[in-house]
This record gives sequence, structure tokens and C-alpha cells, in this order.
Amino acid sequence: MSKYRVLSAAVTAAAVACAGSAGAQTTVTIGIGTQDTTTNTATTGTIIRQLHLLEKYLPTDGKYATIKFELEWQNFTSGPPVTNGMMANKLQFGMMGDYPLVVNGFTFESNPESKSRLIAVSAYSLDGSGNGLVVHKDSPYYELSDLKGKLVSVPFGSAAHGMVLKAMQDRHWPADYFQLVSQSPEVGSTNLQEKKIDGHADFVPFAELLPFRGYARKIFDGVETNLPTWHGVVARTDFAEKYPEVVVAYLKAVIAANAWLRADPVQAAEKIQDWTGINKEVVYIFLGPGGNMTTDPTIKPQLIEAAATDVKVLQNLGRMKDFDPHKWVDDSYLRKAYAELKLDYDAELNSTRNYEIAGEDTFCKKPIGDPRKAGEVWVEGEGIQPFSSAACTLGAYAERKAKGKTINVAYVFDTTRGIKLFADQAYFVAGDNNELAPFLLKKDAEAYAAKLGGKVLSFDDALKSAISGG
Repeated sequence: MSKYRVLSAAVTAAAVACAGSAGAQTTVTIGIGTQDTTTNTATTGTIIRQLHLLEKYLPTDGKYATIKFELEWQNFTSGPPVTNGMMANKLQFGMMGDYPLVVNGFTFESNPESKSRLIAVSAYSLDGSGNGLVVHKDSPYYELSDLKGKLVSVPFGSAAHGMVLKAMQDRHWPADYFQLVSQSPEVGSTNLQEKKIDGHADFVPFAELLPFRGYARKIFDGVETNLPTWHGVVARTDFAEKYPEVVVAYLKAVIAANAWLRADPVQAAEKIQDWTGINKEVVYIFLGPGGNMTTDPTIKPQLIEAAATDVKVLQNLGRMKDFDPHKWVDDSYLRKAYAELKLDYDAELNSTRNYEIAGEDTFCKKPIGDPRKAGEVWVEGEGIQPFSSAACTLGAYAERKAKGKTINVAYVFDTTRGIKLFADQAYFVAGDNNELAPFLLKKDAEAYAAKLGGKVLSFDDALKSAISGG
């Protein structure tokens, strides 16, 4: 566990002088549990810490004139240890995925000292993308059912674990359908690379990170569960009720982090790579325009309904008793933060739009029409360039490659599921008008090809098709 200790610079000289005349200064420690390598939580943890945004908003007058804040940032690799830290009152704020969040709320219901309340969302996907299951790139397995009886690891208690349980229940599979074992992202990644396990399920960003790093292939995405997935922030109620202005200050920092991310997503991805070690190309596929996650702190009803489904999944396994997520939500602090920043909370609450790819396609010489049929090419030293279709994206990729350009990555969108893909990990089907239809899953590509009377193309073959015009 790494710790980052930051002394707040928000206490002014006047406040200190006042404290000296009124009595000894009081130190208030604010423990914040983050998951730096979980890209979904960047705007509620990593960015705030690194840009010192919370210090900017912490209160300094009134009862806070004699208070010195000490921020204690604690980094974890999954959600359950964050809940343990909050239960021990070492953390006052914590961020985690949907299943760990509802377990956090349920666990605190029996705590006589404090409850926990959901105060903000970090990022979400209404389609359920983010969590996923990967196999080794040389594996013969292409579908979840191929792994029957096989050794599959997942961090138990995580959002990805919930995804696996939901997928199994949807298919009416028994609990022993897989040889399911608990492994952290780091252990699971190593074991998959060394072929010690048959599959590894994980949360953001690992189902994209491992294929990007060249040794894994995704065969299942959370979008197939048809259930929204999300990460959020919980706070201890005893701290929130004693220091409500601090909670509001933290949420103002979250709003500022979101604005910073969207102002320059490429620079943000590069910075997050520096801070967390997660490749910028992977950060961007989640948090960039048209990304697989929408960063928005408002607490949307659809996400709480999804949490209620999460509760049912856990109850079916005997892992949770009655818990109502609707009573666990407290958006009062977030509403106050929006109001004080003169922002419209309800307008954002009612919107589920992400920011999208836009601009002019310089290869096919036309504007971006439908952003979810577009693509992007990230050229080293030149940034990210948008294109109007998958075919135009691959054509531009090939052209720049032929000119000796170094290409970091290309992105396209899944034809049926709408999620953003690494082009070199996708399957393609050639369609009418020399168009190319990308797919994450081989079975989806095969079904589409059968419908058209065509065939499934690899990335290399799709490149050739784009160059030749079909």
C-alpha cells in the first residue's frame, strides 16, 4: 500500500494567527481510499491528488479557521480493502466498483458508530462495458462457454466478480461451472501470461490493458450482461455530518477533475499514465471522447436500479441479506457543490450523453457524421486524428504507416454493441460500399458475415481491404 501525505496549503496566515489567539490549532486527518490503477476512479482520486484540487476548495473560515487538514491518500488495488479501512475509521472517503459499493453500504448498516452513504459517481457505462474476461492470445477459447471446467481467476468481491456471477446466473450455470479462484489483477495477469490459468476476469482497465500489452485476448465483455456498471464514492456519515463543508469541497474537486479531463483528454491520458503506470492508450479508450466510460458525478437512477440488481445477485448466492440501495444514496452534498459552483445538477443528472469524436476526416475528406461509426488513429508526436468510418480509419492507418509514421494505436467501434475497440484486436467483416464492420467478439463477426454472405477478416486482412477499396 502506498501512501501520499499532503499538508493542506489552504490555511491562511490570518487563520493561523487567529488560531494562536483562540487556542491550539486542531489537526483533522482526511483519509481517502483510492484505486489508482482502476481508470474509472481517476476523477475522484488520482487527478484530485496530483493536481492538489481538494486543497483549493477546503474551507478556511468560521469553525475551520483553527483547523489544519492533513490529507492521507491510501491506494488499493480493489474495493474490499477500502471498505475495511473505512470500517476501521482510517478512511473517511472510499471509491470502488458497483458490487463492492453495495457490500460497503450493507456492511455499514450494522456499524453502530457510522453508516456509509453514496455521495457521487466516478464513471459509468449504461451498457455494462468495462469489466471483461480475457484468455491468453494463443488460447483456443473464444466464448465464455468454452471455459467450462477450466481454471478462471477473478478478484473476489470485485465488480468483475459480480459480472461473472451475473453471467453465470443469466445462463443458469451451476456454481462449479468454472474452477473459479480469487486472484488480484497483478497475480491474475502474471498467471495468464505464464499460462497457469485458462482465463482471467477483471475490472477496468485490465480486460483492455492485457490485450493491449500483447498477451491476452478478450472473449467476454460486461456489456453482454445488459446491466450498467459503474464506480462511485462513499463517505462515512459521522465525518460527513461533522464536517459537511469538507464533503462539499471534495465534490467540488471531483467536478474540477472532470472538467480538466475533458478539456484535453490526450494530455490527461498521458498524465494518468505517468501517475499510475496504465498505458495512455488504455486510459483513453475508457475516458477519451466516445470512451467506454462516462465521467459524471451525478447519481443516476439507472445506476441505483443496477445496484438493486447487484443485491439480488448476491442474495441468490447467500452473500447478502436485505439492503435497499435507494436509502443508501445521499446526493445532498453533491447538489450543494453544484449550486455553489453555479452548475445545474438536475440537467446533468437527466443527461446520459458522453462527449464524442468530432471534426474533419482528413483521409476520406468529409466531416465526422456518426461518431459511433467513426475511428481514431494515434500517431506518435502528432496526436490523435479522427476519421469518419472504420474503413477510413484503417485506410489512414495504412497510409501513415507507409510514410514511416509511428502509430501508437487505432480505435474503432463495435458494430452491434457500440463500445470502443482497439482496431488491431477487432474482427472485421467487409460490407456494402467497401465498408468495414468491426466486432469485439468472433461469434458476432461470424453471425454478421453469415448474414451478408461474407467472411471474417483479421486486422491485417482488413487493412489490405481498406487499401484496395474492398
